[in-house]
Amino acid sequence: MDRKLALVTGASAGIGAAFARIFASHGYDVALTARRSDRLERLAEDIRLRHGVETLVLPADLARPEAPGEILAGLEAHGRAVDALVNNAGYSPGGFTETAWEEQQAALQVMLVSVCELTHRVLPRMVEERFGRIVNVASLAGLLPGAAGNTLYAATKSFLIRFSQSLHLENQAHGVHVSALCPGFTYSEFHDVSGARERVTAATPEWLWQGADEVAAVGYEAVEAGRALAVPGAPNKAIAAAVRLMPEEWTLSLVANQGGRFRKL
Repeated sequence: MDRKLALVTGASAGIGAAFARIFASHGYDVALTARRSDRLERLAEDIRLRHGVETLVLPADLARPEAPGEILAGLEAHGRAVDALVNNAGYSPGGFTETAWEEQQAALQVMLVSVCELTHRVLPRMVEERFGRIVNVASLAGLLPGAAGNTLYAATKSFLIRFSQSLHLENQAHGVHVSALCPGFTYSEFHDVSGARERVTAATPEWLWQGADEVAAVGYEAVEAGRALAVPGAPNKAIAAAVRLMPEEWTLSLVANQGGRFRKL
């Protein structure tokens, strides 16, 4: 098979689906994984018809520790290996003490452990082939302290940023590009899943929102260019720059005030 293959997690909607379409538009075959097989099948058919590439559907729940190995075994059974990896699956598990530990543990498995395992499993071949693209979808929240109710989410995204930067430094000489994508407010199902859509929409000005296609395009351009960190959108870039310059206590106060606005709505 001459075409390279991109594996996208959390591909059933939003940023993940947008990444799948972008890689396909650049000539990659795509492997799609998420929990909802019906949505994956529809997306796979649309991509095949639009771009004429091969699409593989591998339904899996990354909260299961066995899932990363099963996904890669499924690709191997089709005679394929990963040339580009987009670790996009993620969600907010809610307040740290307001939900059962099992829910927090599942979130860590999805957003941290599975990311590391998939990356660890595919990276050696990328280094050997002297070509690889890895995008870890982090968040602007990873550059800030976590607001109340988002403790674990912000912490995992902060990890993804540093993890990506370190991998970038380790592997750039081998033709492997690693980027952390840090979107802000994005039109997707993220806030619907957490039940915060109405509150977040009411508290956030429209000019801060971006579309999933726009965000994914920034991520694709960054990893192709070999940039370790990508923050899409001028407002988000300004926030990221301000956070670097502000004293830590100011940042904590700002996050606390914003979190209070969300809770009052």
